Amino acid sequence: MGCSLSSKNTWRLTVQRLVKSEMSIRGVKYQTLSQRLADIGVEQSADNLRNKVNKGIMGADLLLQILYVLKARDVSVGLIDEIQTDLNRINE
Repeated sequence: MGCSLSSKNTWRLTVQRLVKSEMSIRGVKYQTLSQRLADIGVEQSADNLRNKVNKGIMGADLLLQILYVLKARDVSVGLIDEIQTDLNRINE
């Protein structure tokens, strides 16, 4: 049973993995992420961020703000495809 690219769950898992991987690469915890967002005027508690990231549900503006404050690597179609390919392998 593979993931369908049209599945909301697949896209939510993709968002979750993207943000978590960028946080992990940089050694950033949710409290630090919350503080970095506050530095650019975005108020999100660490618990709120944890819930949004774990569910993979957030507005596009918050996703971009998170990637910005993390100084994330370039997000490309190739990176998204790589994440979704991994998800498909896990669900096969």
